[in-house]
Amino acid sequence: MGLFRKKKRPKYVDELWGYDGTPAQAPEPQGNKAAAKSKSREAVQKHTAKPEKNVAMEYCEQILTAAKALEETKRDYKTVTDYLTDIQKIEELPEKEFAEIQEVAQNVMELNKSRDSYLNKSKNISDSQFAQMEQLSDQMPAIIKRLKENEAYQNTVKRDMQYLEGEREEWRYYKEALEQESHVLRRLLMVLAGVFVAGAILIITLGLVIPFDITLPFLIETFVVALIGIGMVWRLQNDGTDIKRSQLNINRAITLLNKITFKYVNVTNAVDYACEKYHAKNSYELNYIWEQYLEEVREREKYQKTNDELEYFNDKLMMMLHRYHLYDTKIWIYQAQALLDKKEMVEVKHELLVRRQKLRATMEEQIANIQKAKKDILKIVKEHPGNESEIKGILKSLDEMCGLA
Repeated sequence: MGLFRKKKRPKYVDELWGYDGTPAQAPEPQGNKAAAKSKSREAVQKHTAKPEKNVAMEYCEQILTAAKALEETKRDYKTVTDYLTDIQKIEELPEKEFAEIQEVAQNVMELNKSRDSYLNKSKNISDSQFAQMEQLSDQMPAIIKRLKENEAYQNTVKRDMQYLEGEREEWRYYKEALEQESHVLRRLLMVLAGVFVAGAILIITLGLVIPFDITLPFLIETFVVALIGIGMVWRLQNDGTDIKRSQLNINRAITLLNKITFKYVNVTNAVDYACEKYHAKNSYELNYIWEQYLEEVREREKYQKTNDELEYFNDKLMMMLHRYHLYDTKIWIYQAQALLDKKEMVEVKHELLVRRQKLRATMEEQIANIQKAKKDILKIVKEHPGNESEIKGILKSLDEMCGLA
């Protein structure tokens, strides 16, 4: 391994000694073989903590680091073995007791599924909307009702405005038509007067050229012109009256329209303010948000109830498994499916076996590296004697710490 690769032989023997050229003092002999591994580690650290380091001491420090890694691997190996032992204990349970555990595990699975379904469900209402609805939960039904009434009144007022605008335009169009007719009638009266004068002149001229009595033709002309003129004048008078009445109706429509417009502006401001305040386009959307809030409240209550029940069954499952002195009962809360499905249990067991095999291989490799490093150190000490007793004392402490002694 690269960690324990043998270094090049030093050029001078002094490198195996302290920098001042004097060998280090030999350690005091070990007093008792039953000393704890912690004392061995302290002994190693005491020797390796000197500022004057040599090649052999560097190897000892590397072995110490590898020994710590070996201890951690051993702990992981023991943990995996304990999990496999737990599986074996569960598989050897009596059928009746195992059926009770499966019943509880089934409840845990169903409750977990229900909780995950809520957590993965897409929300139809934002957190800010929920908070606002929650704050105004007592007032919201009345707020929605008032907004609906305002919108209904707004639509009614708008229809009245449209009706009054239509009526005003209708009277205005009627008035313009009467004014145009009156203008035409006045011109026709002037034309009629001209025709009467021209006819009278024609009758008189004919009476002078052709002697005959012009009284009768003149009377006929006068009667016809007078009849037409009277009709036109009567029409002009009626048009004038209708024009005045049209103007009155127009003024009345404008007055009512101003009043209705004022009401429309007020109710529209109230509706817009409510929509802006409650972040909705209209009462239908606000009512939808309110309904989604109520649904979310029910879902949260259900979720809380599910959590309470899940906590109860989790504790119950752990208590039931604790009776069989398992290494870790809590892990089965997250592996409840393995208690219900044999295939799932086999898969969990297989993963643990593979993991333990890898850890065993790692431990063997680490031990081999440590042994190789020890051989390298002893070889260096043999080639350059001087602090052999100190190095061997360190190696003995490392062996005790690693369990290799």
